[in-house]
Amino acid sequence: VVFPEIFTLQLLSFLPNQRPGLAVRTLAGFTPQYLDLFQHLAIKYAVNVVGGSHYTEEDGVIYNIAYLFKRDGGIEKQYKLHITPNERHWWGVQPGHELRVFDTDRGKVSIQICYDVEFPELGRIATAAGAQLFFVPFCTDNRQGYLRVRTCAQARAIENQVYVVTSGCTGNLPSVENMDINYAQSGIFTPSDFPFARDGIAGECQANLETVVIADVDLEVLRHNRLAGTVRTWNDRRTDLYEIVVKHPGSASTPPLDPVRTAHPVQG
Repeated sequence: VVFPEIFTLQLLSFLPNQRPGLAVRTLAGFTPQYLDLFQHLAIKYAVNVVGGSHYTEEDGVIYNIAYLFKRDGGIEKQYKLHITPNERHWWGVQPGHELRVFDTDRGKVSIQICYDVEFPELGRIATAAGAQLFFVPFCTDNRQGYLRVRTCAQARAIENQVYVVTSGCTGNLPSVENMDINYAQSGIFTPSDFPFARDGIAGECQANLETVVIADVDLEVLRHNRLAGTVRTWNDRRTDLYEIVVKHPGSASTPPLDPVRTAHPVQG
């Protein structure tokens, strides 16, 4: 189950109106309750949950963090790595510094929060580390912003031959400054080839309507498509011509594989 980016900002509609820079710290005060609730739900319903993302304060700094709640009670987190000008200016958000790949009982997954999916290097790094599913919680206030996320999500699915799931905020919060309007059309995207849905879309919500979209994805079909697909965009990379260098390796479950090269490998 995947929830949208910073969907917890809805809580601010119940509180006295504040400027965004102050409101975000009020919101961060709900972090313990947020973590307890989603951990409880993941265990109770025996489901892995990407709890959207939530503005969290650590050592006086605000981060946009996506939490992965595992059905066994474990909690993992992925910091947003690329911060939009809006987030930096209005909410005072700072970026994280490592991309992680998480082991789950349903395969290896990567979480790329909204703007992060617009940088193709992250997709290559995550795929090289074994990720087969990308989860993209997002929050956009207009169709132009939404289309950037959607188009890039489909591109990541095609170029890395992975599944990409997007989940965005819809509706209006007129009493919350800088969060008054939202636009989204969440979806589940596949590589564009014969084993998958004709349009590379396994499922998609109606535009800007609060909806749940469900689809089955088969990791074995994904594996076979990489080996024998009409095109093989992962295996046909020209690694003799180019590579991606990871300057600050994170704590990915699986070490990066060639041609993703670590500039400063972790010792020990």
